[in-house]
Amino acid sequence: MLGKDCRARDNFVEDRIYRHLEPACAYQLEINRMRSYNLEALPTSNQKMHLYLGKAKGGKEITDYRFFIRTIIRHSDLITKEASFEYLQNEGERVLLEAMDELEIAFSHPQSKKTDCNHVFLSFVPSVIMDPTKIEEAVTSMVMRYGPRLWKLRVLQAEIKLVIRSAPNAETTPLRLCIANDSGYYLDINLYTEIEDPETGIIKFQAYGDKQGPLHGLPISTPYIPKDFLQQKRFQAQSSGTTYVYDFPDMFRQMVDKQWKYYCRERLSEHVKVPDKLMDFVELILDPETETRLIEQKRVPGENNVGMVAWRLTLNTPEYPDGRDIIVIANDLTYLIGSFGPREDKVFGLASEFARKLKIPRIYISANSGARIGLAEEVKNVFRIAWEDNKEPDRGFRYLYLTPEDYAKVSAHNSVRAVLIEDEGESRYKLTDIIGKDDGLGVENLKYAGMIAGETSAAYDEIVTISMVTCRAIGIGSYLVRLGQRVIQIENSHIILTGYSALNKLLGREVYASNNQLGGIQIMYNNGVTHKTEQTDLEGIYTILQWLSYIPKDKMSPVSILKPLDPIDREITFTPTKTPYDPRWMLEGRPSPSDPANWESGFFDKDSWQEIMKPWAQTVVTGRAKLGGIPLGVIAVETRTVELNLPADPANLDSEAKTVSQAGQVWFPDSAYKTAQAIQDFSREDLPLIIFANWRGFSGGMKDMYEQIMKFGAYIVDGLRQYKQPIIIYIPPNGELRGGAWAVIDPTINSRYMETYADNDSRGGVLEPEGIVEIKFRKKDLLKAIHRIDPLVKELDEQLKKLQQQQEQQHPRERSMSISQAQPIVERPKPPEMKELEKKIKERENFLLPMYHQVSVHFADLHDTPERMLEKGAIHDIVPWRKSRTIIYWRLRRRLLEDRVIKALMEAQPELALGQGEAMLRRWFIEDKGAAEGYKWDKNEVVVQWIEEQLSKPANQSIINHNIHAVKRDAVINQIKCSIQDCPDVALDAVVAIIQKLNDNQKAEVIRTLSQLGSLENID
Repeated sequence: MLGKDCRARDNFVEDRIYRHLEPACAYQLEINRMRSYNLEALPTSNQKMHLYLGKAKGGKEITDYRFFIRTIIRHSDLITKEASFEYLQNEGERVLLEAMDELEIAFSHPQSKKTDCNHVFLSFVPSVIMDPTKIEEAVTSMVMRYGPRLWKLRVLQAEIKLVIRSAPNAETTPLRLCIANDSGYYLDINLYTEIEDPETGIIKFQAYGDKQGPLHGLPISTPYIPKDFLQQKRFQAQSSGTTYVYDFPDMFRQMVDKQWKYYCRERLSEHVKVPDKLMDFVELILDPETETRLIEQKRVPGENNVGMVAWRLTLNTPEYPDGRDIIVIANDLTYLIGSFGPREDKVFGLASEFARKLKIPRIYISANSGARIGLAEEVKNVFRIAWEDNKEPDRGFRYLYLTPEDYAKVSAHNSVRAVLIEDEGESRYKLTDIIGKDDGLGVENLKYAGMIAGETSAAYDEIVTISMVTCRAIGIGSYLVRLGQRVIQIENSHIILTGYSALNKLLGREVYASNNQLGGIQIMYNNGVTHKTEQTDLEGIYTILQWLSYIPKDKMSPVSILKPLDPIDREITFTPTKTPYDPRWMLEGRPSPSDPANWESGFFDKDSWQEIMKPWAQTVVTGRAKLGGIPLGVIAVETRTVELNLPADPANLDSEAKTVSQAGQVWFPDSAYKTAQAIQDFSREDLPLIIFANWRGFSGGMKDMYEQIMKFGAYIVDGLRQYKQPIIIYIPPNGELRGGAWAVIDPTINSRYMETYADNDSRGGVLEPEGIVEIKFRKKDLLKAIHRIDPLVKELDEQLKKLQQQQEQQHPRERSMSISQAQPIVERPKPPEMKELEKKIKERENFLLPMYHQVSVHFADLHDTPERMLEKGAIHDIVPWRKSRTIIYWRLRRRLLEDRVIKALMEAQPELALGQGEAMLRRWFIEDKGAAEGYKWDKNEVVVQWIEEQLSKPANQSIINHNIHAVKRDAVINQIKCSIQDCPDVALDAVVAIIQKLNDNQKAEVIRTLSQLGSLENID
């Protein structure tokens, strides 16, 4: 066998590679499989390592360079006996580390920057006793452990060759483990054994197990295949720090698969049916004939001739197992560096319009270089210069021109505007304007950029827009992601308007060192442009799918409610305290401080909280969560003092970094804007909203007023007024809502959708008790209370009063004479007893004032209790915190169902008032349940069950559906009546047109009805 395989080297022209190898060594290293490459042996510090630089054969230009590093694993103690699996694992890891060390040294080679798909081959000589099912798991964990370093060295392929035994005396089996990570996001692992073809005697690869890899059925001498066009594109994109655009659909498929695995893992006790197909997609391409519309087409990746690619994806997610559609638009960074030209803008604009037409989410994956710039190459190659002095060009030039021959060539394409002149004894065409034969050289790119900017703004208003920035977003690209609002930024990317080098030239000195300094995550995540950051593109795609899991599949559908993992009726075990705490504990729970193994549950379903815009405006916390499976937008309040770090601008020598403290429970300009922004986003996502209100008010200092806090506070009111889903405002335990903070979220702003609830220990009012006391319960009022209530003071007052009366009785004549003679009253000296009493009273007052101040604060506080709020109609109900999860769940579920029915009623009869719709629904409930059951209309759970039962019935058996149909019929009849009265001729034509649309049975029914009525005039 060995000799037979060694003879295969005769077909390998790179004989010089064999000069330093023994035949057995060449066999073990499988040098023959590299025959598709011209090999250059490179020196290594480790003599057991064999390192080659391969250059692909064929073609005029070499495009495939790669390092091959190969080694044989031996051990003198294992010549005659088997190795253990642990030995294979440890030795394999050690050799892999040595191979990576050698590759790092090899990257000093001049051609190293061109290398891609570098290959590691480990040949294990001793047979190993092991379970073959364990090897894939062990190798995967090893690759994941050293993944970043392998990726940096561009090691995308590896092979492990070994011989195994399942038991000490069992037969040996040759195994081959092939690992590939060509795409950069998916580890493809295939296991093969070797069998001999009985007819030809050729040894071939055979899949070991059910999965058939690409080598299945091929001879073991099959050479390594040079990378194809697609892999070259991948290398180009990956070198820039992003993913090749045509790999994104498969990334979505893999992340949907990850969602299903997590969903099934969390529901082991349930029978979960996973769809056979997780995703389908079709590419949207410009119609080549008109370029004014998109057509759907399945085509091979990389066939695009436009730097913008769009797809319609159908994702079968746990929320929508039957599929939900999204539109994905992405820049192709390998096509003209991802710049925006007219055709790219057309694809973007038409795809976005398509998403708006279908009312489905639109995802934009940004990796671009801004608007395209260019020059007319056909003119650039032929123009001439008219110098002031042909012998001294440094004196400048007069104009640019073309010869008549060159002008004839370029004018055929309408490339220039020129004037025919006679100069220097010849005819010349003096250039006045350069048009260019190609579209997309200059201002037209800006024109179309404005078009897609407007389109994105419209898309944000009408559908859900999400953007992911990978690598970079420049110029119009940065505006598109901001206009789409919901931004995920990959850590190595930047969002900028102008490159750092251009700014340095403008400033006249080297101020900025990189684009990340201008628009990296440390800038964009901290200022709220970026909602979330992720390390890799794959994690970014997963975040997109997580966000989509909260959002209805289209604008016509209600939110998807999955069965929650948490019981709906469980109590909340974490309780907000008077001392500052992390509000996230209130939302998602926390490990118990006394026992970390014990979980203190929060308000929402466990693991459903997803925060956005975390480092920006930290006095407000925003995100999405689920309550009993119902997706919600969430706004909560930070109770702790936070620090705002303001960076220094290197371009301004006088600027310096500052740290500003912001108190908890207060709206500042940035946090008020963050609140308004979150409300707008959740509104367009058609999510119900819950606000955990705990604000003492707005910060109204001079700096805050200058920074437009009033404007951003007004934005909150605007957002709430326009909201079209239920809004629950809840004041948590020890929370307070006061002054302007109450005013901007009061339910009267949007009475149809907003409701306020409060815990028993919450407070609400104009001012805090301390503030009220300073104005309405001052010292003089405290002294009155002391003299009215304190027994000792009252007794001293009585004694003092008696002494004063005695003194009045002793000198009444003197006092009357003084008054009659208009003489000033002479104060007689006070008796010592009176002075002593006044002194005791003063001492007692001073002693009691601090206590009575506390009493006054408590007295003022009693005006702010939930009972008073409820009595005055300021809140809808008092909901205790521990039971709030259950109570608010049923209330929210009811509001969603009621709103669904009322919207259907108002569509059937647009002039119907909101109150009428609610009254009709209540009447239907009592008619169905009976008058005795009418009191249960106030029971949220009962009403939810009734509405769901009615909506699930067939239309002819459902009271709700039947009545909506009746309302619609009455509305149509009334409309016809009005039309007959206002314009009988037109109405008659409309009736005839309607009758013509009916089938024969319906027409017969109409004729029979009309004959019974006699004539149209009798219709009442």
